[in-house]
Amino acid sequence: MAPRVQPASTQVGPSDEPRWHAAIAVVIVLGLYITLPRQFVLGPVYLAPLLVLGILLPLLIFAPSRHQESPAQRVASVALIALINFFNVASVALLIYSAMFAPGHVQMLAAQGAGTRLLMAGAQIWLANILVYAMWYWEIDGGGPDPRAHASSALEFLRADFLFPQMMVGDERIACIEKRWKPLFLDYLFLAFTNALAFSPADTFPITRSAKVMMMAEAITSFVTIAVVLARAVGIVA
Repeated sequence: MAPRVQPASTQVGPSDEPRWHAAIAVVIVLGLYITLPRQFVLGPVYLAPLLVLGILLPLLIFAPSRHQESPAQRVASVALIALINFFNVASVALLIYSAMFAPGHVQMLAAQGAGTRLLMAGAQIWLANILVYAMWYWEIDGGGPDPRAHASSALEFLRADFLFPQMMVGDERIACIEKRWKPLFLDYLFLAFTNALAFSPADTFPITRSAKVMMMAEAITSFVTIAVVLARAVGIVA
């Protein structure tokens, strides 16, 4: 009698979510920040890169994937995003001050292209804002990348903060949707981009209060940058 062959296990193990996706966004934000005009940079230009890279590099070395991370590594990940967000908000405040409360200083430099520089600075801060909130959404959804790694699909998230279209189909999924689909950093980047541009969710909806507060904060920052600061810069250019 032939031995019984045990069926192969269908259980899917944790799928690591790499950190380098968000690390690229961090580097881009730093590049946008250090190339801003000096009046829109808080403190020495090297301060933000020094502090941010001081957290990012050890995380890339000791925790390159977001799976089985220690509480200290999670705290460092959150602190990294909070630090980048702080410097971006500071740039927004300095930009508003230069555009709205120091018009004489801006107009004095108008002949030297101050209006164009203000437009460019506003665009840089707006793009940095999108990347920062994409990192926030990626960090908070479902308790973070580590808990999400243990789910075989987005339908198994124990506490989802965002409701993606792929999560609304249910058990009888249409053929074009991957059964084991889970959001990655690019999905949160799309969410942040649409919210910054339209000031409202496009196809992904916040379902927790923390997610709603973050989306409101992003929309407010985006609105201020576009409607107030850039409008002022366009007036100077004209």
